Amino acid sequence: MAAEPAPAVGRFGPTHALILLLCVLTLGSGLFLAGTPLDTVFTLLGGLGAIGAATLAAVGGGRRLISVLAEAAVRGAGK
Repeated sequence: MAAEPAPAVGRFGPTHALILLLCVLTLGSGLFLAGTPLDTVFTLLGGLGAIGAATLAAVGGGRRLISVLAEAAVRGAGK
């Protein structure tokens, strides 16, 4: 019987967080220097942060949290 591969635990480390922080800071600074209004830059970076948080929650086993948030969003949109 073949050995099963080890689960992917702890792949997102401090080095990855630092790289992502630098990318977000560079992107925001570049957009601001290119003349993009500051509120648009913050909206874009906030959206990117939300996507990243949702991805990490889904990969990290937070599927229940994602489903609860999605259900709340759908119920809120129906009002």
